Amino acid sequence: MTNTTRTLRTAVTAALILTLAAALGFAGGAPEPEGEPVPEITIYTTTESYDPIRYEAAFMIQDAWEELGFAVNVEPMEFSTLLQYFYDEQDFDATILGWSGRVDRLDPQHFLGTLHGEQTDLGANNPGGYENPEYDELFVRQEREFDPDARREIVLEMQEIAASDAPLDVLFYRDEVVGYNSERFENFVAMAGEAIYNEWTPYEVTPLGDDTVLTIGTSQEPDTINPLDSTSVWGWKFMRMYYDKLVRLTPDIEPEPWAAEDIIEVDDRTVDVVIRDGMTFHDGEPVTVDDVKFSFDYFIENDFAYFRPFFGPIESVEVMDSSTVRFNLTEPYSPFITVTLSQIVILPEHIWGDIENPADLTPDEIPTVGSGPFKFDTYDRGEYKALSVFEDHFSAGDIAIDGIDYITYADSEGVFTGLLTGEVDMTAWRMEPGQIPIAEAEDHISVVTVGDFGYYHLTYNLRREPFADRELRRALAHAIDRNTIIDVLLEGRGEPGYSVIAPINTFWHNPDVERFEYDLDAARSLLEQAGYTWDAQGRIYAPQD
Repeated sequence: MTNTTRTLRTAVTAALILTLAAALGFAGGAPEPEGEPVPEITIYTTTESYDPIRYEAAFMIQDAWEELGFAVNVEPMEFSTLLQYFYDEQDFDATILGWSGRVDRLDPQHFLGTLHGEQTDLGANNPGGYENPEYDELFVRQEREFDPDARREIVLEMQEIAASDAPLDVLFYRDEVVGYNSERFENFVAMAGEAIYNEWTPYEVTPLGDDTVLTIGTSQEPDTINPLDSTSVWGWKFMRMYYDKLVRLTPDIEPEPWAAEDIIEVDDRTVDVVIRDGMTFHDGEPVTVDDVKFSFDYFIENDFAYFRPFFGPIESVEVMDSSTVRFNLTEPYSPFITVTLSQIVILPEHIWGDIENPADLTPDEIPTVGSGPFKFDTYDRGEYKALSVFEDHFSAGDIAIDGIDYITYADSEGVFTGLLTGEVDMTAWRMEPGQIPIAEAEDHISVVTVGDFGYYHLTYNLRREPFADRELRRALAHAIDRNTIIDVLLEGRGEPGYSVIAPINTFWHNPDVERFEYDLDAARSLLEQAGYTWDAQGRIYAPQD
């Protein structure tokens, strides 16, 4: 955005505020409000180079909120810094971020948990601090309900409560549009939410020539490759290739025993897992039931908040014999197999057992030995990552490539250029709207479009004024022009947001929750009813206590 554009926008905003002041009768010596001015609001967002959509959306929201009389500042920042402020420190007023639609998140447990009152501590999934006892009670009920239809009714009710309270604004669900070099590889796997950058593409993709290393272009950097400390999907999309889990979710979202040979539900609080025989870690040491028990116990003992939803239902883990591990649950937990067993990775006890404080590991100290189908080769932060096939893995015979290279670019434009020139074989990050027709015109590029069950959100810090006020949040929801974000910024490639469970997730999605259409008059009316007032300059004041 040019300085001239910003100057014009400021002038227009000032004129609108004066018009508002006159309309509300503040001209000509009207009495000053008795309350205090609402504090300035800072909206954190990504840099323009990282994601121009979120960047421009923040300024659109700023304009609308300023028209209502709020003082608003937009502060773009580098993505990993943004995550730190949001999750690790919870030091923000309002932040625009997104939840990726990973395959395990088709079960509603994760997205519902982002508003659960027990996930509000530092590093956990509810940084905004939303707490509603009714919602929390329903959250526990749905996770203990094994009948899908009965559970669905609870999930629908939870969405109604959350939408009405507006602890965050779901901005939009964005189509995933990516590309790959169809002259070099075929048999890419496309999945909703993850497009072709999923854990199954490397198993299925087939070289069409002599190139046997799949090269992926990305502008995303892992927050860390410490499996005990990563809270970013970009960390896990890399690590999940060289760590094994007991279960992997198939492209059809069915749980497939992986490091597990068999899974036996003894009763609704007891699950036995038989470990696959003959597995080894990348350093040649065998994978045993003791490693499995250690891994789950280690996650529980270190209690990293991000993983608590996965291990939280576990009361204890027992080794029953040389091939069987028993999980004793505190309560019945319906997503245990699809969520918990598909998310906690198997760590080698002979390496991690001597690490007392895994959060304190420096990048050079982080172990990278797993038992997965690919093994760790190289990681030059900001530049390059590489994995190679682990020939001793039970699935290695089904993999047609020799390895995966990841080239990191500064922004999505760099990734796109790499795809055009043939430097990369596929993109890990969606294309921007203007890039899509260019890619479609290239003979060597195939374009894939899938829906997303993740969402982009503007989350408020409810611990700070003015966001503790439910009526103010509801008013601000009316001051977000979602349709223009979709039609102009996304060029129609998405849907306006209104629930944390996306429409593409049809069984669990509630299409009837309260929606806040863009309407500044409705926003102003809600603020007036809640006791907000304006001074002669149009600046908004909080209700007097």
